[in-house]
Amino acid sequence: MKPIKIAVVDDHHIFREGLRLVLQQINDLKIVYDTHSGKDFLEYVQNHPIDVALVDILMPEITGIELTQKLMKLNPDLKIIALTMFSDLEHYSQMMTAGALGFLVKSASKEELHQAIKIVYDGGNYFSQEILKKLSTQSVYKQKSLQKSQLTPREKEILKLLCSGKTTFEISEHLFISFKTVETHRTNIFKKTGVHNIAELIIWAIKHHYYSVK
Repeated sequence: MKPIKIAVVDDHHIFREGLRLVLQQINDLKIVYDTHSGKDFLEYVQNHPIDVALVDILMPEITGIELTQKLMKLNPDLKIIALTMFSDLEHYSQMMTAGALGFLVKSASKEELHQAIKIVYDGGNYFSQEILKKLSTQSVYKQKSLQKSQLTPREKEILKLLCSGKTTFEISEHLFISFKTVETHRTNIFKKTGVHNIAELIIWAIKHHYYSVK
């Protein structure tokens, strides 16, 4: 198996250097580029293949949100994980809408970093438990409150799998149903809960006791 090609975009030099050292210790990952500049990365990614980009949310010149939007237009297959501090809470929804598939606190362990990259690389979503705990206690999103009976047993089952980071393909294999059927259930869940992305869905599920944070 070829190593996953990683890029790091963060304007804090010391943090970036430390992250590079950690990534170099993980055998199935290969850090091929790191920079303090989102604009530099936009130029680089046009001519060099990258699998997963670790992107700081708050950067000068161009924010992680703006960078993610531009990267998705250039390469929709690129997987992006937001590197974040707890002070960035109001930006989470914007990053998800822009196209980020995961959120990782900058204090994460090497093991969590590895896990997050693998999940996102495979098409899933990843959120640090610390972030979920913080979000679940704050009114960051306006969501619908509905009776548990309004979700069907199958929707509840798929909801839990989505919250655990499973992709649509993985859910279809796990439940022995078609990819299209999972997508239909996912769309219905989003409509019933009033959410727009997986981040909002996880917070809704935590608040309504469908999913628990360890």
